[in-house]
Amino acid sequence: MSLRAAFLSQAASCENLGSGFMGRVLRLLARDWPEDTELGQLCSRWPGDPGPNGASLPLRIAGGLHALVLTNRSSALAAVYPQQRVADDVLGAQVLATLHDHEPFLLDWIKSAPQTNEVRRSAPLIAAGHWLAARHDLPFVTSELGASAGLNLMWDHYGLTTARGHLGPPDAPLTLTPDWQGDMPVPAALHVAERRGVDLNPINAHDPDQALRLMAYLWPDQPHRARLTRAAIAVQNATVDRGDAIDWLETRLNTAPPDHLHLIYHTIAWQYFPPDAAERGRALIEAAGAKVTARAPLAWLAYENDGDAGAGGAALTLRLWPGDVTLALGRADFHGRWVNWRVTGA
Repeated sequence: MSLRAAFLSQAASCENLGSGFMGRVLRLLARDWPEDTELGQLCSRWPGDPGPNGASLPLRIAGGLHALVLTNRSSALAAVYPQQRVADDVLGAQVLATLHDHEPFLLDWIKSAPQTNEVRRSAPLIAAGHWLAARHDLPFVTSELGASAGLNLMWDHYGLTTARGHLGPPDAPLTLTPDWQGDMPVPAALHVAERRGVDLNPINAHDPDQALRLMAYLWPDQPHRARLTRAAIAVQNATVDRGDAIDWLETRLNTAPPDHLHLIYHTIAWQYFPPDAAERGRALIEAAGAKVTARAPLAWLAYENDGDAGAGGAALTLRLWPGDVTLALGRADFHGRWVNWRVTGA
């Protein structure tokens, strides 16, 4: 994929996920990318795929621009970001000027891959947690693969409110309100006794510099996401280890305590694992599942892109042991804006 095609592809994705402003910015960059600058040349010559399924250079650039606004490094860019509607030529000219004026900052910023931790993805986690707790009168141990800052490790602290009912603490520090289709699981008493995650490059959201990177990848015309993220950061106290997800998973599976339900989950992360690592992870989970008992069950919840563009969003799939039962829980928007809850299977 060319750099221009990458900008256009990411623009379409942003627009589909409700960020018209980011779509505008990325389309302007696709049209007027400054090839004659150090930043322009670096990105144009980037090895491999620069697009959403590769290096995600458009998101890196967009995140760097937003970071300049959030830190007040560029008041001129902040003046057109995005509270005031300005013409494309004005917006485009200021973006290009910012790329030039803050080139050293952006050259450093794009060295690291984008980091997001979409809190709204906890909505299906909350529902699945209550569904499991209603069937297993056991405390939970949870393990998240690709946990980023660990905000979705705290899912049981959040509320989920829909037209069909409420799940979670009545005094939750944040409440998720997705467009919900289907029945809601019945509320159940659940207790997460221990939680832990892993990420190749975990973010300590309580460190201001690292929190900036997290907030910068929230699109600037979606302030509600920023409010949810700040609320989640305030309660996040789980450990996210730095390491290879599958190596870490092997240890977690081998040290799972008795008399607990072990819930392994990941949200839009599995697709980024190398194929051989994903296959090894699957084999490890299946082998562990074959050995568990009813007093120490194993659950594997995947919230992942299954390539079904016609169905929309990502598939919610749950595998349970003992018995190796697979349940299609439904589908959810990639950013958790909607959930279609349809528990099927035997």
